[in-house]
Amino acid sequence: MAVLRGHVLALLVLLGLAAAALASGAGRHQHQQRHRHRHGRKSARLTLIPSAPGASFADRARDDRHRHAYIRSKLVASRRRAAEVGASAFAMPLSSGAYTGTGQYFVRFRVGTPAQPFVLVADTGSDLTWVKCRGAAGPSSPPDAQPLEREFRPAASKSWAPIACSSDTCTSYVPFSLANCSSPASPCAYDYRYKDGSAARGVVGTDSATIALSGSGPDSSRRAKLQGVVLGCTASYDGQSFQSSDGVLSLGNSNISFASRATARFGGRFSYCLVDHLAPRNATSYLTFGPGPEDAAGPTPASAPAAPAEQTPLLLDRRMSPFYAVTIDSIAVAGEVLDIPADVWDVDRNGGAILDSGTSLTILATPAYRAVVAALSKQLAGLPRVTMDPFEYCYSWTAGAPEIPKLEVQFAGSATLEPPAKSYVIDAAPGVKCIGVQEGAWPGVSVIGNILQQEHLWEFDLRDRWLRFKHTRCAL
Repeated sequence: MAVLRGHVLALLVLLGLAAAALASGAGRHQHQQRHRHRHGRKSARLTLIPSAPGASFADRARDDRHRHAYIRSKLVASRRRAAEVGASAFAMPLSSGAYTGTGQYFVRFRVGTPAQPFVLVADTGSDLTWVKCRGAAGPSSPPDAQPLEREFRPAASKSWAPIACSSDTCTSYVPFSLANCSSPASPCAYDYRYKDGSAARGVVGTDSATIALSGSGPDSSRRAKLQGVVLGCTASYDGQSFQSSDGVLSLGNSNISFASRATARFGGRFSYCLVDHLAPRNATSYLTFGPGPEDAAGPTPASAPAAPAEQTPLLLDRRMSPFYAVTIDSIAVAGEVLDIPADVWDVDRNGGAILDSGTSLTILATPAYRAVVAALSKQLAGLPRVTMDPFEYCYSWTAGAPEIPKLEVQFAGSATLEPPAKSYVIDAAPGVKCIGVQEGAWPGVSVIGNILQQEHLWEFDLRDRWLRFKHTRCAL
C-alpha cells in the first residue's frame, strides 16, 4: 500500500506540473496574440551560431584586422566622395592670348590619367572640347608633321574610352560627325568647322579632367576628377588660334560641352572675368564653375565690387545653340537712345544677340552698326581720320582728344552694360584709336565680343536661365 501511495503521489505531482505548464503556455499564447494584435506582425527568434567555434584569439584578431582595413577603406572612399560633393565650385586660371598675337582667352586644363596639362581657348561658342593628340584611330596628320610640344596620347591615359560611331552621342550630339562608320564599334570621327574658317579633325572619346576644388577649410585647394568628359582627340587642324593653343574648351550650350558636364555637377552655373585684352601674360583671372567668386571661397578678383550684379534672362534657344542669347532692348550713345529697328534684336525675326568669348570685336547687324558708328563718329568728328583695316572709323589720337562718349547697352529686365571706353574705341596702333565694332549681315545675329565683355564678371546661370554681370578689374 505504501508503494501504491507513492506512485499515486508522484502521478499527482506530474499532473500538477503539466497543468501549470499548460496554463503558462496559454498565458504566453494570449500575450503573443495580444502582441500580434497590437503590432500587426509576428516576431521571430534566430539562433546565432559562431562561424568558427574553434577559432583562436589569434585567428579572431587577424580577421578583425582585415575587417578594420575594409571599414577604413570604405570610410576613406565615402569621405572623399562627401568632400567632392560638398565642394561648391572649382576654378581654372584664365588669361588673355594677346601675347601670342590672337584675340582669344586661354585657360589651363588637365585631362587624362595621369593628368596631362594643356592650354585651351575658352569658347562659349563651342560644343566640343578637343586637344591636339596622336595615337588614336581616325583622320591623321600629314606624314611630315612635326611632333607637338604638348599632345594628348589616349593610349597613355587609363581613363580614356573611345565613343563608338554608332552611339547616340556620336550620331545626335557630336557636331560635324562623319558618316563613315565601317563597323558599329569604330570610333566616332569628326571634322569640326568654325565660322572663321578654322577646322579640327579627329575622333571622340571620354576621359577625366583634373580640377582644383574651391571650398573652405585646410583642404580648400584639393584636387578631384571630373569623370565622363567628352573629349575630341584632334589629329589635324587649321586656324591661327590653334597655332598658339592646344585646343578648345567648350563652354557652349550643348549636351556634350564641358560647361554642361561641369555645371551639372557644380551648381548649374559658370562665370568668368576677362582681363583687358592687351594685358600681359601674367595678368590672370579665373573661369569658375559653381558659385561665383563673390559667394564662394577660392580665387577672387582683386577688386570685386560689393554692388549687386545686373541681371537679364539667358535665352537657351535651340535655334541659337550652342550660343548663349540675350535680348537687347536698346543702345544709347551719350545718353541718347539710338533708332534701331526692334527686329534686329528679335530671334523670331532672324535677329537676336549672343555673347561669345571666342569673338574679339563686337559685330552688329547692319541697322545697329550704322546707328552706333554714326553716333560715335559724330562725337569724334573733330579728330583727323586715318585708314586702318579692318576698321571703318579710325582716328589719330593726341593728348588733346575729346572725351569718348558713353555707350550703354540696355538688356531685357532693365540690366545695363556700361563698358569702359577702351572696350569700344580701342587702341589699334600707337597713337591710333578705332571704333571697335564690325558690321554684320542683316538679317542676322549680332555678337557681343570679348573686348566689349572685358573687365566684367559674367555669370551664366544655366539652371535658372539668368545672365548676371558687373564691372570689376578682374586681374588677380
